Amino acid sequence: MTGLTDEDRDVRRRARAFVDDLVQYEVEAELAGGVLPAGLSEKLHHSALDSGLYATNMPTSVGGPGFTSLQQVLVQEQVGRITNGVAWCLHTPPQWWAEVATEEQLERWLRPAVRGERHECYAITEEHAGSDVSDLATTARLDGEAYVVNGVKWHVTSYNLADYCFVQAVLTDGPHRGEHVLLVVDLPTAGIEVVRTPAYSHNIADHHPIVSFTDVRIPATQLIGREGEGMTFTQDWFRFERVMVAARCVGASSRLVDEMTTFAGERMVGGQRLGDYQLVTAMLADSATELYAARAALYETARAIDAGEDRKVLHARASMIKLFCSETAGRIADRAVQVFGGRGYMRENVAERMFRELRVERIWEGASEIQRVIVGQQLLKRGPAAVLGDA
Repeated sequence: MTGLTDEDRDVRRRARAFVDDLVQYEVEAELAGGVLPAGLSEKLHHSALDSGLYATNMPTSVGGPGFTSLQQVLVQEQVGRITNGVAWCLHTPPQWWAEVATEEQLERWLRPAVRGERHECYAITEEHAGSDVSDLATTARLDGEAYVVNGVKWHVTSYNLADYCFVQAVLTDGPHRGEHVLLVVDLPTAGIEVVRTPAYSHNIADHHPIVSFTDVRIPATQLIGREGEGMTFTQDWFRFERVMVAARCVGASSRLVDEMTTFAGERMVGGQRLGDYQLVTAMLADSATELYAARAALYETARAIDAGEDRKVLHARASMIKLFCSETAGRIADRAVQVFGGRGYMRENVAERMFRELRVERIWEGASEIQRVIVGQQLLKRGPAAVLGDA
């Protein structure tokens, strides 16, 4: 791959080797509803820590490896090649926190998370807010030395495995009334309860329950940054995650292209290879072409982040890359199922699993429609040259 340094190639090689070793557990995890035996989960967790590929988005100042954005993409691309239920052992804590955390927050939550000793979840999404995270009903009011939080959050990913939680709420009084705050709170804490845990299309150990906050008192020292900055951190998280979603989608697309090309080259139908039928050849060609374009755009976006380009422009590019790579992966997964035929509908087949798992990539961290709105607005505000890097 051109444009990669020797260090980049080493990171990619180590990530691929780590992921290749996890492939053997995919079917077991799938058929067990995404839950691996406790001993195996613990083994994979320690292997991830020992690999030097854990918390790749964390700077060395808090104990992380200090990877560039491109190197983080290279790792997450490999992560995308395997089933979510196995791949998530290579965890990435919130990348924005290192710059704004107080010393207490660093020692109590962030550094232990980088060491793999603690695990977070996000309580942001709400039933009626949809992709507009600014339109929240959950409230917070300062009462003495603590914020009192009330509301209900949806899709709180990893709540069942987390021991602390970020919750975003709207202030009801004070000089920043109507603005957002982001707070961190240990789990369990009085007043935080699971309403119910819906079942989802994918099978992973991380649940996504609906969680209620009823008069939850959170010390003011657990405010992230300052009042009114809650949306800033959420937007930073979305921008980071959108690029990582794109990377995982490219990895999944790569795995699918490999798998269906091998199958089409070996499967004999009517005395000739399946891949020799032109309609199948076309599906392989379209998939490889889209994968090539998606990977090139992904790497270019990561390099723009490393170059420190304008934050607003990068926000648009993160939306562009998330949109393109997730939509591409969806099309490739659909073709892969078709190429495998009946086998592609079996849960033991990688095409079937990824067909289900990849569907959510066009929804979470902002649906494809929201990404289109963001890109369109940035084009109107800044012009195509700025957004596309032609300025």
